[in-house]
Order: sequence, then structure tokens, then C-alpha cells
Amino acid sequence: MIATDCVRAMLNYHIQSTFRRSNWETVAYGLAFGSVTTILFSIALSQLLLGLAFATLVLSGRDLKFPPVKTPLLLFGALTVISLLLSGDPVHGLPQIRKFYVFLTLPVIYSAFRSMQDVRLTVVTWSAIAFLSALRSGAQYVHRYHLAEEQYAYNYGFFLDGRFTGFASHWMTFGGEQMVVLLMLLALLLFCPARRRLRWLGFSVAVVLWASVVLGLTRSIFLLGLPAGCFYLLWKWKRPVAFILPALIILELLFGPVQVRERVVSAIRPHEELDSNAHRILTRKVGWAMIHAHPWFGVGPEQVGRQFTRYLPEGTPQPLPKGFYGHLHNIYLQFGAERGIPALGVLLWFIGRVLRDFYRGAHSSGNNSPQAQFALHGGIAVTIAILLEGCFEHNLGDSEILTLFLTVVAFGYIALERVPFERQLVSVIASRQPDQLHAVPMSAS
Repeated sequence: MIATDCVRAMLNYHIQSTFRRSNWETVAYGLAFGSVTTILFSIALSQLLLGLAFATLVLSGRDLKFPPVKTPLLLFGALTVISLLLSGDPVHGLPQIRKFYVFLTLPVIYSAFRSMQDVRLTVVTWSAIAFLSALRSGAQYVHRYHLAEEQYAYNYGFFLDGRFTGFASHWMTFGGEQMVVLLMLLALLLFCPARRRLRWLGFSVAVVLWASVVLGLTRSIFLLGLPAGCFYLLWKWKRPVAFILPALIILELLFGPVQVRERVVSAIRPHEELDSNAHRILTRKVGWAMIHAHPWFGVGPEQVGRQFTRYLPEGTPQPLPKGFYGHLHNIYLQFGAERGIPALGVLLWFIGRVLRDFYRGAHSSGNNSPQAQFALHGGIAVTIAILLEGCFEHNLGDSEILTLFLTVVAFGYIALERVPFERQLVSVIASRQPDQLHAVPMSAS
């Protein structure tokens, strides 16, 4: 018994010393943590903290580490610059160059976060902020409901034109944020067992987040992206439970608000100009026309909206269907039309590499700990959801969603690196062979 306690004490000492941060590194971690949590309610604050975290990491003397996906991202950046230079209007395309600042999230989080406890704390904080955002969206729903009664306008169109945003600036951003956070929270609850009270609290928060997504009325999220991500997580947790999900969705639609049911039906039978079906069909046609005319480097960053009317199919009726024409509402068409097929290809190479690494890691015997399973399966679920939702929305063009996605990617690679290291350290110390400690690779230090 005494020997076991000694081994445990030695183990705790070596793990703590291995992951101990210097003062600079502690500040960098706090700033990085603040950056990826404040993104749920303030882009300006998040990006300010991101820049400070990056500067602090540089001042700390640590090498800024990058997950093994640097090559496709660098190629994507290079192809974007070439597309900008060939567009004939580089000045208006500069915002897309500045947006590469957001990609600092990946190396900053990967370098500043030291253990899976940091990852779990972030997901819990995300969940708390998203819960408050969901409550605010609920208050917005109640306010809209009272307005509908006062104006005798309780109908589908009235709610669709006043969708709820929570802490976000737009309903699409709100839905995407809630989707990412909910999937990571669900992964944490399923793969990292906690005390019963905490699990029930977590599932209660998850229910509120799900309700906020559904009431947000964004079809690509609550009908496609979120269910697909949840189904994957349940399938990997307990396969029979996954088949309960479709039944729950059907019950939700049957007994939910009428505008939710009408929103589902609108995917097949649109409410004339109220729904975006005709608008999305037109943007797809224009996107294909742009790709056909400029397959290699596209029309240039920020040029899709500016040149949209030049690529309208002949005989297109005027006025155009109601909707936003600044982008193509599809990440594949958007990047292909804007920056060319090669740029789209390397972006998909990056995402495909992430999925491959996470899937292999999740099924490796060296990463079967609950912490690794939560981060890897959660990362896969989020990626699946974003890829599916991206068929109907330019979600990766949104700084908030891009920040969350890059953070989730960093979490997965942290799990792939840190968890095997911790397990090796545990096995060496537990075997009472302290002379072997120098042989343990210190890649996580």
C-alpha cells in the first residue's frame, strides 16, 4: 500500500513537472484560452487576444509548433495570393488575405495548450457561454412571439425574417457556433465519464443547445450538419443508441412549434420568395459558370459578389430571387469559383488529412483513453457536420466558425501527441524504473 502511494506520488510529481509552464507560457495559455472562448460573443476581443497570445509565445522563447497539416495550409495561402494578384482587383481582395490571421489559431492553441485538462476546460467554458447564448435566443423567441400576437402576424414568414442570433451577429453564425459546441460537449459526455450529477447537468445543457439550434430555423444545421455529427458520436459510443436519434427528431418535429415543421417542409415545397431555394439554385449556376470560366485561379478573392451578374444564365428573370449574393452559400463552389480548383483541392487535402489522422488515432490502441477518444471523435463529428452544412452555406468563410473549427483541429492533434506521451510516462514510473525517465520523449514539454 505504501509502495503504491509512493509510485502515485512520483507519478504526479513527474507529470506536473513535465507540464509545468513558465510565466510567459502561463500568460500565453491564458490569452489563447481567452481568444477561443470569447469568439462566441466578440470577434474583436478574440482576435486581439489571439495576437497577444502569439506575441507572448514568441517572447517566451518557445518554438511555435504546428500540427502535421502545415503543407496544405501553406499551399492554400500561396494559391490565394496568386488568385488575388491575377484577379485584376487586388485591393478589394485584401480582406481575404487579412483573414489568414485567423489561421494563427491552429499553431497558437497547439503550442499554448499543454494537456487534455486544458482541452476539457475549454469545452466546458464553451458550453457555459453557448448555454447563455441559447437563453438569450429563447428570450428573442418570446419577444418575437409577442410581436407576432400584437401584429396579428403569427406565421412562418414573420419568424423566418426575424430569426434568433443569441450572442452572435447573424443567425447562421449562431447556429454554426451552437452546432460545434454541442458536438464537442456531447463527445465529452459520452467518452469521458463523470459523476452522475455532472453528466445530467451536461446533458441538460446539451438539450437547451439543441433546442436553440432547431428554433434558429437554419435547415442546413438542424436537419443536416448537427444530426449527422450526433449520429456519428452515438454510433461510436453505442451503436443501438444511434438509431434512436431519427425517432427523436421526428417527435421533435411533430410536437415542436409550427414554424419548425414548415421550415422542414420548405426544403421540398418552398414558400415562394420566403425560402432561399430559388436563390440557392441560382448561386449554384453562377458558381459553376465562374469555375468553368476560371478553373485554375478563380475570379479572385472578394470578386464573387462583385462579378455575380456577369455570370448569370442567359434569360434569368429580374428581379433576382430574395437572398444575399455576396457569396455562393456553398464552401466548395465558393472556394472553387473564388480561388480556383487547385486551391479548393488543397483545402480538401487539409480537411481530409485531419479526418484521416483523427480516425486512425481514435482506433489506435495507444489512444484509447477517454480523453483522447473525446477529442478525436469530437473533432471528426465537427468536421463531418461542417462539411455537410457547407453544401448550403459558406461556413468556413465566417471568422467565428473558422476559429472554432481550427481550435477543434488543434485539440485533436494535442490528443494525438500528449496522450501517448502521458501513458508512456505513467508506465515507466509505475514500473519503478526512474533511470528510464530520460528515455521518455519530451515532445509534450
